[in-house]
Amino acid sequence: MINRVYCCCSALRPRYKRLVDNIFPEDPKDGLVKADMEKLTFYAVSAPEKLDRIGSYLAERLSRDVVRHRSGYVLIAMEALDQLLMACHSQSIKPFVESFLRMVAKLLESGEPKLQVLGTNSFVKFANIEEDTPSYHRRYDFFVSRFSAMCHSCDSDPEIRTEIRIAGIRGIQGVVRKTVNDELRATIWEPQHMDKIVPSLLFNMQKIEEVDSRIGPPASPSTADKEENPAVLAENCFRELLGRATFGNMNNAVRPVFAHLDHHKLWDPNEFAVQCFKIIMYSIQAQYSHHVIQEILGHLDARKKDSPRVRAGIIQVLLEAVAIAAKGSIGPTVLEVFNTLLKHLRLSVDFEASDLQGSSACSTALSTSSKDSDEKIVQNAIIQTIGFFGSNLPDYQRSEIMMFIMGKVPVFGTTTHNLDISQLGDLGTRRIQIMLLRSLLMVTSGYKAKTMVTALPGSFLDPLLSPSLMEDYELRQLVLEVMHNLMDRHDNRAKLRGIRIIPDVADLKIKREKICRQDASFMKKNGQQLYRHIYLGCKEEDNVQKNYELLYTSLALITIELANEEVVIDLIRLVIALQDSVIINEDNLPMFQRCGIMALVAAYLNFVSQMIAVPAFCQHVSKVIEIRTMEAPYFLPEHIFRDKYTLPKSLEKHDKNLYFLTNKIAESLGGSGYSVERLSVPYVPQVKDEDRLSRRKSIVDTVSIQVDILPNSVPSDDVVSNTEEITFEALKKAIDTNGIEEQEKEKRRLVIEKFQKAPFEEIAAQCESKANLLHDRLAQILELTIRPPPSPSGTLTITSGHAQYQSVPVYEMKFPDLCVY
Repeated sequence: MINRVYCCCSALRPRYKRLVDNIFPEDPKDGLVKADMEKLTFYAVSAPEKLDRIGSYLAERLSRDVVRHRSGYVLIAMEALDQLLMACHSQSIKPFVESFLRMVAKLLESGEPKLQVLGTNSFVKFANIEEDTPSYHRRYDFFVSRFSAMCHSCDSDPEIRTEIRIAGIRGIQGVVRKTVNDELRATIWEPQHMDKIVPSLLFNMQKIEEVDSRIGPPASPSTADKEENPAVLAENCFRELLGRATFGNMNNAVRPVFAHLDHHKLWDPNEFAVQCFKIIMYSIQAQYSHHVIQEILGHLDARKKDSPRVRAGIIQVLLEAVAIAAKGSIGPTVLEVFNTLLKHLRLSVDFEASDLQGSSACSTALSTSSKDSDEKIVQNAIIQTIGFFGSNLPDYQRSEIMMFIMGKVPVFGTTTHNLDISQLGDLGTRRIQIMLLRSLLMVTSGYKAKTMVTALPGSFLDPLLSPSLMEDYELRQLVLEVMHNLMDRHDNRAKLRGIRIIPDVADLKIKREKICRQDASFMKKNGQQLYRHIYLGCKEEDNVQKNYELLYTSLALITIELANEEVVIDLIRLVIALQDSVIINEDNLPMFQRCGIMALVAAYLNFVSQMIAVPAFCQHVSKVIEIRTMEAPYFLPEHIFRDKYTLPKSLEKHDKNLYFLTNKIAESLGGSGYSVERLSVPYVPQVKDEDRLSRRKSIVDTVSIQVDILPNSVPSDDVVSNTEEITFEALKKAIDTNGIEEQEKEKRRLVIEKFQKAPFEEIAAQCESKANLLHDRLAQILELTIRPPPSPSGTLTITSGHAQYQSVPVYEMKFPDLCVY
């Protein structure tokens, strides 16, 4: 009777329920009843409108079995759901999917690891199914949260922990694939989802232990690695996520990386950060590289007050990103990159200067020294990044960057630079000058221009040469090295390294081409400016061996790259003038500097004589060098530029055979067809305003001399000689050097302030009055010179240069801006 009632009840139940019940065996160990499963599948395919009811009933049974901990029946139900999903692709599958996702969510919420893994596997299978039509109402917020939580599993059993983490990563990978292929894929890129997905993947990538980091393009790891190693699986999922990112959602995928690195303090050390951004740069589409660089720059700005090592870590990450982006598309961020880096370079120097000023107590000396070294790490990282970025730019962009950096180099007394140095002080300003010039040196490395006008346009040459007159030998060295990078178009600089007497220049195998018309025009326009800076640079009192080596290389490169007959004559005039200045020693240079200049002159004349191959010239140079080797070795670079050297007490008693003679050189070159008329004219550099602007002590400052005429009534015993001879030495003694530099600085400041703030009409009126006053003074001087003297009581003898003027009547006479060379 009971069996009859049961049969009647079963017959009255809906068919889909009966088919679902039949797939479950009495003993769950027997597994799914395959014959009944085939009937259920055929029924679902034949009547797709019943799919939602089948799904709802399966979900009901599965929920009941989960609560009752009937794991066997749960496995059978999920297997049946998977088979139905794979078999059905009709419009009616949408309601069935909702039931399926509810069942997966039920499994993920359970506390049993096996059920969580089972639900994840079913979801991954579902994610691989391509649906015919998009779903406009389905969301995966719960799955993103749940899978992310599984990625951070902290189960006490290592095997279970690894299994759950792998399931969580595979679940995230399934969500990404499902949503990216869906029409509504934009939902997964929302910040609230990315803030969970990306850190979960990075957390597992960070747990890598003794596994080779894959920092290049995506590799092909084995299937076993993918399934067993959470770090490898997370990395591949991360690559896949970034590879699917588009223009609009790139930033949402990158920003959580910064948050993760900040939270876990992974900028110092930054190996993992570098690895992450290499993966990012290789995974994204090349045209979006500049987005990542912009995000790194923005994060650097946000962390500008952090410790130096954190900032250095971010900058090194930027360097790696730039290195990869430079091979493809950098986009419109070129100037932004350099501007941000230079801004942080100034900040680093500012921090360093403020620390030095604030560290007066002995107890803080150690920590301050450590912080200074950390700031130097930041500065070196910035310079390295600037150099690498600049060296990978095309030539037209590199020229703009060179101008951009040069425009930020501060020169004392000028306001042409656009970098704020008001808070740095002299020490900080010097430091920022060195850092910027080192950056410029890195950018110009490897730069090859067809013509010198392209490499050194006037707008770049003038500001570049200004630091070459500063009273800092390191700054002058950097300027010369930048010049060498731009001048050396045939890679000859390495062959010229080290100042020495070269026995045979032909052995160097120097590469050169005939000077073109553009380069000849460049030398006509800018040659005197280059000569002047080399001349003045040689006469600096703080020059060391490297300065003379670089100056020698400058002369040699000009000879190789830019010299025609006219330029050769000018260069010879230049070095002969240097030799004469050492003999006369008007600048009171130390003996080492005087001998260093002599050695420089000998090395260059030896080089140029062999380059132009005039036998008589070579013979004269060789003879002088031979005599110096025997009698005055301190005039040769091999002696003066070694660790232990001896210096003479004076140069006054030296024989003229130790010097290079202008008449001998002119005779030898004239016999070979050179126009040597200009050799008889001594080279004299023109002093310009930039000497003062660059804080260089001027050769001659403004001198005012007043000679009083003694009245005839003064007794003869007290009468001083009415005729006074004024020489250059007398003028030098008349100059009070104390406070002149401070007065010049104050004077320049007042002039600049006046031109900035005074009305234009006032400035114009004052300039006109000064011009009229100068005209009147010149007229008075001419009148005094032509008019016969009223009495012989007062005469003045002036000796200057090669001319001597006598019997000039003197009353009260002032010489404004008297310059003597």
